[in-house]
Amino acid sequence: MAIDPSAILTGRAPGRAPIGVILGIVFASVCLIVILAFDAITGGASFVVGLSLAVLPVAVWLPLVLALDRLEPEPPNALIFAFLWGAGVAALFASILNTLGLSLLTETELTGEEEGWYIVATFGAPVVEELLKGAVLFGMLWWRRQELNGPTDGVIYAAMVGLGFAATENIQYFIDAVEVDQLGYVFVLRAIVSPLLHPLCTAMTGIGVAVAALAGPGKLRRRAPLYGLLGAIALHSLWNGSTKFGIGGLAFAYLVGFAVLIGLIVILARDRRRIVQLIGHYLPLYGPVGIVTHDDLRMLSTLPGRRAARAWARAAGGRPAERAMTDYQQAATELALLHQRAGAQRDLDPHGLEQQRQYLVWVMQQARAAFLARQPRPPAPTWGTTGFGPPTRP
Repeated sequence: MAIDPSAILTGRAPGRAPIGVILGIVFASVCLIVILAFDAITGGASFVVGLSLAVLPVAVWLPLVLALDRLEPEPPNALIFAFLWGAGVAALFASILNTLGLSLLTETELTGEEEGWYIVATFGAPVVEELLKGAVLFGMLWWRRQELNGPTDGVIYAAMVGLGFAATENIQYFIDAVEVDQLGYVFVLRAIVSPLLHPLCTAMTGIGVAVAALAGPGKLRRRAPLYGLLGAIALHSLWNGSTKFGIGGLAFAYLVGFAVLIGLIVILARDRRRIVQLIGHYLPLYGPVGIVTHDDLRMLSTLPGRRAARAWARAAGGRPAERAMTDYQQAATELALLHQRAGAQRDLDPHGLEQQRQYLVWVMQQARAAFLARQPRPPAPTWGTTGFGPPTRP
């Protein structure tokens, strides 16, 4: 049976289709279609305006989120599923549950409509929405823990969920704003002032889940996801509740959110350094088998070095060689992370880890043979000024 490198690099057993992810994408897509159809029917012509404006923040922030995922890219189908989960499943069921909560408060005359909205927005919606958005992350922790190799992965998946949720939610907000002639104000508030509210809140759950994925058996694995979820709920509740206190309340909530954003940036920067250190620590073990050289290690340690190597491979052998270089880089990174995961998590299956290690080594061998198959035309560039050079033959 031919071994598919893409299956190995996405953590699947070779020859097995990602049935679970495919079914998840289908289900989430159906939920998204349902909520879009409802908005189209109830919003009329305003739906087109709402949909168009809701897409704009996604077009700006989605490339930036994916740019964080360059050192160890996540499987595209998993990223699509995360986005659709937020846009479809989480948005649909949050809308239903939030509406039911408001109805319970107002129709039983426990509160007035305005006070009911505030209670739901401050105390009900954050719990409902963060639980629904975080559900896919908890699912990954249970069924796809190998995809969570650090805080960066948790943030990436959480941001995809949050962007999807925000896009769908914004459609309804913009439709309502058109009807009361406040579209400009609502667009500024939703798309400019707070476009990262949902990704930022859910990122806290993502970090908690990622910490648990790397931890060995014990309290940290059990508690980290809960702490992350509670942090997401608290931040979301703070933002929604601040609207009652005018500019001062909004400024305080914005300051807290900005501090959380800076904290996330620091965590992501440290995580990138951690991955580079793992590459430098574990991959020299494979020097004797001829799949890693000193030049390779320097190339793998920086994003500019990786880009330069892909450019060299394309000049040498066209797109197939460039694709092989990309596979080599990803397999090398996954191999280093696999070693780290095997050392930290004592409850993992040793046979499964060894099989995955052999698969990754095979991918590196095949990819290296592919991008070294032709001599560079034009000759390989000299990158001495940047410290990077083309991989050498073993």
